[in-house]
Amino acid sequence: MIEVTPDITLNDDEVQERFIRAAGPGGQNVNKVSTAVELRFDVRGSPSLPNDVAIRLMKLGGRKITLDGVLVLVAMTHRTQERNRADALARLLDLIREAAKPPPPPRKKTKVSKAAKARRVDSKVKRGGVKATRGKVRGDD
Repeated sequence: MIEVTPDITLNDDEVQERFIRAAGPGGQNVNKVSTAVELRFDVRGSPSLPNDVAIRLMKLGGRKITLDGVLVLVAMTHRTQERNRADALARLLDLIREAAKPPPPPRKKTKVSKAAKARRVDSKVKRGGVKATRGKVRGDD
């Protein structure tokens, strides 16, 4: 059992791993050893995920979701199979935790009160009056 959140746990058989050859660091070793991990998780068919979390996860997955609703994550940044497995699983758990957060409530529209509008206009009129009394200095005196 893989614990994602206190409410959500995944069965081990829901996550499939396949090891493939990786590009990147490793020299000649990279051509001989399959260190990269392709992790697959069936979002649509998972009995562990609530429906709303699965829908949000499919939106979060973007291009990583296949047409069948399978999330595919590839990890090949590390040189060892173990670290790539841990990296792929951590990324999956982060995505599920992000999808488990409920969306924020919609914003309530508010209006500026009439008193606030009146204060604003009064201050503008007052400032305009100050500026209007300014003028060129005349030499009549």
